[in-house]
Amino acid sequence: MTNRIAPLLALLFCFACGNTPMPIEISGQTMGTTYRVVVTDQAMEMNAESFRVLVEATLEQVNADYSNWDPDSEVSRFNASESLEFVEISHGFRQMMSLSDAVFHATDERFDLTLTPVIDLWGFGTSGAVETRPNDTDLKAAMSLVGQTRVIERSSDGRQLRKTRPGATIYLTAVAKGYGIDAVAAALADAGATDFMVEIGGDLFVSGQSARGNKWMIGIERPEPGMRQVEEIVALTEVGMATSGDYRNYFEQDGVRFSHIIDATTGAPITHRTASVTVIAESALAADAWATALLVVGAEEGLQIAAENRVDALFIVKQNSRNGDTFEHVMTPGFGAYRQSAEN
Repeated sequence: MTNRIAPLLALLFCFACGNTPMPIEISGQTMGTTYRVVVTDQAMEMNAESFRVLVEATLEQVNADYSNWDPDSEVSRFNASESLEFVEISHGFRQMMSLSDAVFHATDERFDLTLTPVIDLWGFGTSGAVETRPNDTDLKAAMSLVGQTRVIERSSDGRQLRKTRPGATIYLTAVAKGYGIDAVAAALADAGATDFMVEIGGDLFVSGQSARGNKWMIGIERPEPGMRQVEEIVALTEVGMATSGDYRNYFEQDGVRFSHIIDATTGAPITHRTASVTVIAESALAADAWATALLVVGAEEGLQIAAENRVDALFIVKQNSRNGDTFEHVMTPGFGAYRQSAEN
């Protein structure tokens, strides 16, 4: 289970036209992917360079604290420690762990932040790619260190964290991107911005209005390798959105495709036909976690889980036909409302 690179294509159909002033746009690299920030406030006094400094400083801090690829980050230091004692964790770490525990339980433990040993074994983590599936002995050993509420324990107030097994680790990639988006959005809001979009690797948060003076129109990508085609359009404001898919990050062995989306209860990549899940939530952090979790579960069970937890979700499910693959769209009523507003 990981959401290393979410396959959302965030297309803006709202940029300036006619005599409308152009928005400020900033882009760059972060978290192993790209980021893009668009600010459309016409009354803002900050210039593009000031926004760039603010955005980059915020992203640098998030990476310094929570990147599994930075050996000096808070999460990497926790992972490297052999201690079984409680340690104080930062506010952001607490946020990610609290939400992830809720999603872990809601999905019957199939979404799990302690899946690092299994993710690495399949070649989708910090250890680098592999070309063959792991053997049963290695997989069993890796699974002995998996179990978000068994190998990791949070204190009753959530301020402290400890391992119950020395080799336990936490892999924040499934939630850190969403947390980073929210952190940048909060920094922009603190600076006085009200109309903006923050996007990292296709996941995003939007606030206020686009340059046209209406909601942000966002395209959701068709979940098919080698294509950049818009499958759905939604109209958003004051929400986060994330998409997780199984069709870009994978390897093949003997004609079998092994996806980077791994079920924590089996230790193996998913095999169902759900190709992507898009979630719209009050924060990018929540959207990021739920999109990954619901893709692990699949549409058949995921739709009910989403409804029970008041999550607005779109499942795009692959269907075989004589003319090649087609896609069925299954969604919660709440998600349908965003889609309908985009079509008006």
